[in-house]
Amino acid sequence: MKTAFLMTLLTLLLVLVGDYIGGGQGMLVMLIFSVGMNFVTYWYSDKMVLAQYRARQVSEETAPALYGIVRRLAGRAGLPVPKVYIIDDPVPNAFATGRNPSHAAVAVTTGLMNYLSPKEIEGVLGHEMTHVRNRDILIGTVAASLAGLITTISRFAFWFGGSRDDDNRNPVAAIALLILAPIAAGIIQLAVSRSREYKADEGGGQLCGNPDYLADALEKISGVATAHSMGRATEATAHMFIVCPFSRRDMANLFSTHPSTEERVRLLRKQAADMRARGEVRP
Repeated sequence: MKTAFLMTLLTLLLVLVGDYIGGGQGMLVMLIFSVGMNFVTYWYSDKMVLAQYRARQVSEETAPALYGIVRRLAGRAGLPVPKVYIIDDPVPNAFATGRNPSHAAVAVTTGLMNYLSPKEIEGVLGHEMTHVRNRDILIGTVAASLAGLITTISRFAFWFGGSRDDDNRNPVAAIALLILAPIAAGIIQLAVSRSREYKADEGGGQLCGNPDYLADALEKISGVATAHSMGRATEATAHMFIVCPFSRRDMANLFSTHPSTEERVRLLRKQAADMRARGEVRP
């Protein structure tokens, strides 16, 4: 319900900017454009992001340990086994993509495979499989696309002005809209991303059988990721990763697409304690 509300807010912001540019016609154009963009995102976003990071698909024969973890977690989650990819990058990280559970993929970096223990990798992949189950990647990608569109159009309209002939339009209100709309869109996008991360952490802790595995993994990944950016990381795909792929030095935005690692770890430790008290933690 919260995610649907936030996505509605993004669409309304887009419509308001369209109204400024072209009145009723502008609103209609923005709605049609957003629908078309979301259609492209639905069918091709997974292929584009995997190609961007030069991910190579692996099988049970070429990566038996990794594939075995994914297959085991998919069975626990009641999901089809997704395609499995490896990205040649020394910075530990991972993401999931795909339009639905039947057309999903998970990708991990070579850095993650080399730096984390098998149990910690299971925690990370449990998090990613929860994203697949909840269809979070599609939601996050659509939110990012809408926010980016609002920002781009608002900048254009701010410099070149709207085309609507309306002498009664308040110029101060119009300028405020064009300045505040991108900021609001960014904040809403972050709220969508962060809320889904917390849910994926909780689900990942349950899937792997011990939330401490994921908490340990997050601490290790963040320790490296805060000092080193991934080689092909972009702002448009940052929300997909389990930890932001930009180092603190390279962070381009004031706002982060991810909740703080400290808060995530705190919640996972609490979840592990609760599961342990109920006798639900796997050895």
